[in-house]
Amino acid sequence: MARIEYCDTSKSNERTKEILGKNRNANIFRMMAHSPSYFEQYCRLGGAIRHRGELDPVVRELAITRTGILCEAEYEVVAHKRIGRNVGVTDEQNAALDDWQAASCFNEVQRAALAFTDEIIRLRRPTDATFSAIAAKLTPAALVELQLSVGFYIMTSKFLETFDIDLQPVEEVV
Repeated sequence: MARIEYCDTSKSNERTKEILGKNRNANIFRMMAHSPSYFEQYCRLGGAIRHRGELDPVVRELAITRTGILCEAEYEVVAHKRIGRNVGVTDEQNAALDDWQAASCFNEVQRAALAFTDEIIRLRRPTDATFSAIAAKLTPAALVELQLSVGFYIMTSKFLETFDIDLQPVEEVV
C-alpha cells in the first residue's frame, strides 16, 4: 500500500490528465502527478531515454532491468522485463539478469553494459577497466545514453520504493 494517497487526478490540469492517459494511469505516474511540473519533465526525459538516441534498445532495457534488480524495485523489474521483451530481450536473458555474470546468453556489449551498470550502482563510479571496456564498444553518444538511462532508473527505482508504489498487472501499465 502506498505511503501517501495517489493524486486525485479528477482535479488535475488537462496536461497532467493527457500525460496520465498516455501512460495508462499507472500508479507511479498517479503518484508523480502530485507535482504536475516535475511529472511532465520526468515523462519528457523518460520518453527521450526510451524512444530517442542511438543506444541499442536491448542493451538499454537490460541495463534498466538490472538497475531495478540492484535497487530492489520490483515494480521496475516487472515493467522493464516486459518492455525488454518487446524490444528483443529474450526470456532467457530476463531470467538470467539476477546472476548475469554466470550466464552465457549475453554478448560482449551486453556484458560490458551490465558490468558498467553494476558498478554505477554499487561503487562511487565505474572502475577505469569497466569504463574502458564499455567505452570501446559504444559511441560516445550511446555511452552517455547508457549512463543517463541507469541514473534515471536509479531515481525511478528509489521513487517507487520511497512511496511504496503498488504493483499493477503489467498488462495494464506497459
